[in-house]
Amino acid sequence: MKICFIFNPRSGRHARNARLFPWLREFISARGLDASLMVTEGAGHATELAREAVQRGCLRIVAVGGDGTMNEVAQALVHTPAALALIPCGSGNGLALHLGLPLRAPAALELATGEGRIAAIDTGVANGKPFFNAMGLGLDADVSRRFNQLTRRGLPAYARTAFAAFYHRKSEHCTISTGTRREQIETLLIAVANSDQYGNRAYIAPGARVDDGQLDLVAIRPVGLGGALALGVHLFLASIDRSPSIRRLRGSRFLIERPAPGLIHTDGETHATGPTVEVLVRPRSLRVVLPANCESVAFTDDPAPAGFALQLP
Repeated sequence: MKICFIFNPRSGRHARNARLFPWLREFISARGLDASLMVTEGAGHATELAREAVQRGCLRIVAVGGDGTMNEVAQALVHTPAALALIPCGSGNGLALHLGLPLRAPAALELATGEGRIAAIDTGVANGKPFFNAMGLGLDADVSRRFNQLTRRGLPAYARTAFAAFYHRKSEHCTISTGTRREQIETLLIAVANSDQYGNRAYIAPGARVDDGQLDLVAIRPVGLGGALALGVHLFLASIDRSPSIRRLRGSRFLIERPAPGLIHTDGETHATGPTVEVLVRPRSLRVVLPANCESVAFTDDPAPAGFALQLP
């Protein structure tokens, strides 16, 4: 089996991750793998490298990095026979945590290159931008914008960034349409989740699945400081549905209309977009490598299912 490793030395804690490169090279050599090791050089490069790997016939593409690296690599693998494997070394690792993947690099590498089982998961698109874990707007996107400007990452840095963004918060009057209903709501943020969490075990959509053909929309109404602290507790206790400030919807398509253009984020990367945001699900469109005991998705052991033609994005 041909394998391609795509390594982002700038993800997560940069100094720690930079040490992974010689270790990966040594692992490939010691195991005699039919593998290439590519290093990203900037935004969008991981997608280019992954697309080239698929064209070369690689059936397993290993993303070594955080959620942004995962997103870029996965973009090139949607609706192809190639399977995505993850060595999560970012700040949040939301999709990896949802899927029960090992967070320690040695165990993740053994799974990525070994006999892990294959599952097909849903993916999302927001105004043409793919996402695989979660997207969001309002305060959600502002936190991502601020966090991406930091040189030091991790949960404490994220918490400080979220507090700073909340201090400057502005609510928006949004209209949300699902096809069967249309409702207006004053929102602090709107998140649309494929998995159950942002990352760091902060559960924005408890109970969400990545293989049900549905996305979970969570709208948070404006709250004060006390309400924000309570929401933070709910996030980490996976009990956010109990908050009276939450409106949750489930569907395969959402149309979100807001007063003016602004930012959205897709898996933590921000984009400027118009006042209308259309979010769609692509059911079971990405193949991923998972532990044999994973219970969050249904497996398909066919190495190249009939529904997966080679369709390069």
